[in-house]
Amino acid sequence: MEGPRRPALVLAAAALAMCCGGGGSTTNTTTTTPGPAPSAAGGGSPVIMGCVVFPADNPWNRDVSGDPVDSRSDAYIASVGASTNLHPDFGSDPTFGIPWTTVPGTQPRVPMSFDFADESDPGPYPFPPDAPVESGGDRHVLVLDRDACRLYEGFDCARDGAGWHCGSGAAFDLRSNALRPDGFTSADAAGLPILPGLARRDEVQAGEIRHALRFTVRRTQRAYVHPATHFASSRTDPDLPPMGLRVRLKASFDVSRFRGGARVILTALKRYGMFLADNGSDWFISGETNRAWDDADLEQLKSVPGSSFEVVQLGPIRR
Repeated sequence: MEGPRRPALVLAAAALAMCCGGGGSTTNTTTTTPGPAPSAAGGGSPVIMGCVVFPADNPWNRDVSGDPVDSRSDAYIASVGASTNLHPDFGSDPTFGIPWTTVPGTQPRVPMSFDFADESDPGPYPFPPDAPVESGGDRHVLVLDRDACRLYEGFDCARDGAGWHCGSGAAFDLRSNALRPDGFTSADAAGLPILPGLARRDEVQAGEIRHALRFTVRRTQRAYVHPATHFASSRTDPDLPPMGLRVRLKASFDVSRFRGGARVILTALKRYGMFLADNGSDWFISGETNRAWDDADLEQLKSVPGSSFEVVQLGPIRR
């Protein structure tokens, strides 16, 4: 898709063919995120609802502020837009951002069906009947089993009888560093989990984000780099970014002029950066759906140009 208002997972059959050889739920949609504030549990890893979100050495949790700059950084940044500014794709409007919910381990598992079953983790999933569905075209559903610390995510989801039908789906053990199989998508185009990369209101209130964030760009390369495992493009231009590309805010960028949550987010972008996870609007950064977001605060992020970022040295590019 070319420049949609909101990020949109590209999972057309042609693109996929090129790459592939209730009860007790707590919903975060319109109120402050439930659960404890981020803590140092797990050696500094972020925590959601008592679950450590991946081991401390997981790519999402690794401090990359001292990593080398990739040799193609300038070309990648230029292809996205050096003069195009950052844009928070979330705010107090409940139709923006990506909602998520948590359930206990006793939540009933329900049948799942998928358009792309060969790349999806089979059901049943603990999706409650009232699980929040993202507004707009992507219709993501994110459900965290807070007892098993297992994350279930779906793309393009809708209720289907006693269960759910989604375009694709994936489950992630938050205690493991395991990636999706190479060539496999997830609920995200890049094969990445979504919830771990969202800006969350509780983290901002606590004053620190301990993980990388998620962002989109309009044009991507037919390639990916770990921790991504999937691409969603037919373009072979080597100057276009592959899925899983990681950018960080330059050390020279002065965040002292920013206040509140915007400063917390920008500080995290210096330390952990953000992963390219989907095709969508350029420099759109993802956050949770939450009415408590301060829109005036987030508006500050729109003054940060793409030229303020650099690409962290990539690992092997897989095509």
